[in-house]
Amino acid sequence: MMLDDLVSSAIYLVSSFILFWIGKLVYDWTTPTYNVKEELVEKDNTALAIALIGYYFALVLAIGGVMSGDSRGLDGDLIDIAIYGPLTIILLNLSRILNDRLILRKFRVRDELIEDQNTGTGAVVFAGYIATGLVINGAVSGVAVLDATGSVISTVVFWALSQIALIAAEFIYDTITSYDIHEEIERENVAAGIAFGGALIALGNILRHAASGDLITWSISLQDFGVELALGLILLPIIRFLSDKILIPGRSLTDEIVNQENPNVGAAFIEAFSYIGASFLIVWSL
Repeated sequence: MMLDDLVSSAIYLVSSFILFWIGKLVYDWTTPTYNVKEELVEKDNTALAIALIGYYFALVLAIGGVMSGDSRGLDGDLIDIAIYGPLTIILLNLSRILNDRLILRKFRVRDELIEDQNTGTGAVVFAGYIATGLVINGAVSGVAVLDATGSVISTVVFWALSQIALIAAEFIYDTITSYDIHEEIERENVAAGIAFGGALIALGNILRHAASGDLITWSISLQDFGVELALGLILLPIIRFLSDKILIPGRSLTDEIVNQENPNVGAAFIEAFSYIGASFLIVWSL
C-alpha cells in the first residue's frame, strides 16, 4: 500500500469520527429528556445501548455508500461525506420520530427505552435504524445522471418511501402473526422484538438494492423500487411460514416466542435470520 493510500485512509477515518461526534451531538440535542451518558454508564441501560448501536451503524452504512461508489478523488469524496453525513443524521433522527409515532405507535418508545429499559424495544429501534441506513447506503452509492443535486433528492425520496415501507411491514407482520407485536414488546418480550427487527432489516436490505444504481430517470427508478418493495412485502409471510416448517420442524415460532413463560430468544434469532438471509438471496438473484 502506497503512502498516499495510507494518508487518504487516515483522512477518511478522521472525517468519519467527526461525523460520529456530530451525530452524537444531534442525538443528544433531540433527546433532551434523558442523558445518554448517564443511561449507558451509570444505569447500564442495555436497551438504549442497542438502539444507539443501530444509530451509529446506520451512519457507517451511509459513509460506506459514499466510499463504495465511484470515487471522485479525495476532495470530492470528502465533499460527499460532508453532504450525505449530516443528511443521514437528519434522516435518522426523523426516522426515530416516525418509529415512535407510526411503527411502535401503541406505546412511547422513549418510556420503554429509558423508564423500563425494554431490550425488545431497543431491538426494534436498532433494526429501524439499520434498515434506514441500508436504504441510504444504496441511494448514495449510485450516480444521479439527471442533475447535480439528483443524488441528494433521490436519497430523501428513497428514504421517505422506505419509511412508508417499514410502516407497511409492521401492519403485515402484525397480520401474519397471531399475537399483537406491540403488546408483546411492551410486556418486555425480547424475543418478539428480535424477530420483528429481523423482518425490518431484511426489508431494508431489499430496498437498499432497489435504491442503488445510477439514477437515469425517475420513472424507471421508482418502478424498480416499487417492484422490489412489493416483492419484499409479499415474501414476508412466505418466509415466516417456511421458517416454521424447515428451520424448526414440529414446533411453532409463535409458541416459542409468545406462548410460553420464558420466550425463546433463540427461536427469535432463527426467525430474524430467516428474513435477513432470504433478503440476501433475493437481492443476489435480482
